[in-house]
Amino acid sequence: MIEGLNEYVQKSSTVWIREDGKDIKVKDWIIPVWEEQREDWDAVILGVPLSRSSISASAASEFPKAFRKAWELFTTYYFDEHVDFRDYKVGDLGDVKMHYTNILQCHDNIEHAMQHIQHNYPNSFYVSIGGDHSITAPLVRSIQSNNENKSIGIVQLDTHLDLRDLSQGPTNGTPIRQLVEGNVVKGENVYNIGLHGFYNAPSLIEAAHKHKVNMISLKQLRKKGIASVIHDVMEQLSNKVDIVYLTVDMDVLDITYAPGVPASTPGGMRTDELFDILFEMGKYPIVRAMDFVCIDPNRDNQVQSTVKATTYAFLTALASRYIHKMKK
Repeated sequence: MIEGLNEYVQKSSTVWIREDGKDIKVKDWIIPVWEEQREDWDAVILGVPLSRSSISASAASEFPKAFRKAWELFTTYYFDEHVDFRDYKVGDLGDVKMHYTNILQCHDNIEHAMQHIQHNYPNSFYVSIGGDHSITAPLVRSIQSNNENKSIGIVQLDTHLDLRDLSQGPTNGTPIRQLVEGNVVKGENVYNIGLHGFYNAPSLIEAAHKHKVNMISLKQLRKKGIASVIHDVMEQLSNKVDIVYLTVDMDVLDITYAPGVPASTPGGMRTDELFDILFEMGKYPIVRAMDFVCIDPNRDNQVQSTVKATTYAFLTALASRYIHKMKK
């Protein structure tokens, strides 16, 4: 492993026999960093297998393993744009080491791991695979501490505001409140897209107004259009911050598309809408990091719809970054 990471990150247990050729799968494309030492990875992946901090019973800690297993189901050819993005260099760092019972120690390990990753790969795009949504707070804290003179904004795709009272501890319902009240991110620089239905209590709405968090409902997104909303959000953020962090809570999807999330709900986003948002976000190099959280493969259906949808979303985000990088 790269110097400094050994204390906080361990190799993935997934082992692939990779193949070369005209037709390759994602498993043949993503390379464990301990097998190929280089500093110029376009993107690096970090598994964050933590779910003890979830309010709902969750085995989201199992998702990094399920995510890697799904790589054999996808190729590097993106039919929608007729492009093969295998030249985009992606390294798999492995998984953050977790303490069996101490959530604060787990969050500390996440923060230190991301600190070392930024030191070793300062120009890479950072993708973290959760894990529950509590992992977002230490990841963003680490990025902020590594960029002390720069401001950070957050685009959050979520059914929930994640602004619960901190008296409950650092749960998956508190990451945004932790970051706002910890003066890591200004509330006005948080844009939550996809809110809908009956899943946010009045106290959370009050907290959002108090901290000036930007709330964009699913109904507003559909009425105005994805391209228009993302353009407006990113234009505003580009004028206010230096770095944008994108966090994707897969419970933003409707239960039909994502049965394998701890807080699955009706009335949510369709998968094609999520993919379109991620493709639009790929246009903006100011987006330096992202995470996918709250996917429980043990709750998923027999054909692993949620696992596959998340992997598809991940590939869409990277393909978009590759396409727009090549256009420059």
